Order: sequence, then C-alpha cells, then structure tokens
Amino acid sequence: MKVTRAAQPFLPLCQRLVPALPVPALPGRLTGLSLTLLKATALEVAILAGHLLLYPSGMTQERRAALALPASGPAGTGPRPAPEDTPRLPRQAESRPPVVLLHGFIDNRSVFLLLRRSLAQHGRQQVVSLNYSPLTCDIRSAAELLGRHIEEICERTGARQVDIVGHSLGGLIGRYYIQRLGGDHRVRMLVTLGTPHAGTRVVPLANAHPIVRQMRPGSPVLEELALPSPGCRTRFVSFWSDLDRMMDPLETACLDHPDLSARNVRVSGVGHLALPVHPAVAAGIRQALDATDDTGPAGTGSPGLTVA
Repeated sequence: MKVTRAAQPFLPLCQRLVPALPVPALPGRLTGLSLTLLKATALEVAILAGHLLLYPSGMTQERRAALALPASGPAGTGPRPAPEDTPRLPRQAESRPPVVLLHGFIDNRSVFLLLRRSLAQHGRQQVVSLNYSPLTCDIRSAAELLGRHIEEICERTGARQVDIVGHSLGGLIGRYYIQRLGGDHRVRMLVTLGTPHAGTRVVPLANAHPIVRQMRPGSPVLEELALPSPGCRTRFVSFWSDLDRMMDPLETACLDHPDLSARNVRVSGVGHLALPVHPAVAAGIRQALDATDDTGPAGTGSPGLTVA
C-alpha cells in the first residue's frame, strides 16, 4: 500500500511526531500507522482551532447556584428565607453524584463543552466545571482549592461524594487531593485523561514554569503521590492514548500504585487534545462513571478504545 500524494506534504510533520517513521518507503503496517497519525494530527489541529475560539468563554468561573440552606438574617431574627427566584440545585440520588470537571495546564473549563453536554444528555444533570488560575504554580495549592470547591458542591447539592474527571494536569490535582489531603472520603471516582501520573519529559524548555517541573519524573510532588496510600476509598480509571505526544513515555499516563484501585484504558487513534472531546472517549467515561464495581471492559487487560 502506497501513501497518496495528498498525504505526502504531511510526512515531515509525522517524522517530527514519530522520529522512526521512514520516508517515503512505508510498508504495510507503517503505512497504516502513518495514516492513523495523519488523521489524529488533523483532528488535533481542528480541535485546537475550535478551542482557541471557545477559550475566552471559559475564562471566568461558571455561575453557581445558591446554597440550598437558609441564610441567616440579622442577629436575633433567625433564618432568612431565600428569594423565590434564587436558583436551586436539586439534591442528587446516591447513585448519581455530581461530576466535577478539571481542566489541564494553561486551559479552562471550555475544553469540556462537548463532554459536559454528553454527560448531561445521558442523565448526569449535576456537572460542574472548575477553573484554576493559569498562573497557578503549585499542584498542592490547586488541590487545596479543589477541596474547598468540592465541599461547597456537596453543601449545595446535599451529596456526600462527587466524581472527578481530570484532563492532563487536572488529573494530578485531583489525585493529590485524594491521596494527600484526605479527599478519598469525598471522591467516589477519579477519571483521568492523558494525565502524566509518572511524569513526562516532553518540552524540556517549559521547565521554567514551576508546575511543569512538578510534572517531571521524580519531582517531589510525584514522589509524594508514590507514597503508600493504605485504605484509599476512591476508585481510579485512567485513559491514555497511544498517540498522545504530550506524554513521554506514552505509558506515563497509566496509573500504577499498589494501594489504589486503578484501571487503565488504552485509547488508540487520538491525541492529547482529543481525549476530553472525542465522543468515543466520552462514552468510555460515562461507562466508567456508571460502573458499580471494578470489573468490566475498562479493566487493565481490556482491549481499550479504538477511535480511528
């Protein structure tokens, strides 16, 4: 099978993404890989362009409904009823905890527009997208802020626990909250998408940013996360992609910890930016959130998802 002339202009880009890719001789299996890579790269570019258009709309925190508890009136007057037009959040059923969406590095909640819509269409009516500042320089501080947000969400909804879906850095922030700040009593499940659980070596020049240094292999934060976590009650599902060029090595997005109930799902055919956007991944996330035990197709030994 030969590469078409239309694809030849993209081959230098593919060589940068996959250094071992020969040009122009691409026998059988490598030809299939190159075409898959071309499609994944084109999808990444399209997603990036769309996300740049949506980015301004996600720069502010989303509007939050008022607490369902009565506010206090002046001293000695007792509780003050809330205005009739104050929005309320319905209390959640035990089987459907609120879902908290946590974006990645230098991003915002707009990245979850399609995933949020997918979750809502399939019965997840309480989905909250949180922003943390692009100037955030410490995963620990971001995890503390996440903990305060989760307490507010539980107070507003009456839920005892939440589920978290974290893309890239967002997954590390959620994991730090769970493992190091006692958040396992509040988080039923953490789903991570392209999260560098073991650290990534990509883009060495980015080390000038403190939070990037915390995502490097062997950083103090990652060493903390590797410490024993006996009795952790949260379940983990990690989606990782075989074309995620932000993960070096690719398997760093797999979660491997002896004390954690973790499952890894390999996604074939999409890149880093597509993980929170692609409908096949969204379906996998919904399946993981709806699971009632640690069995099923999302297990470590499962074939994973093939989307391209």
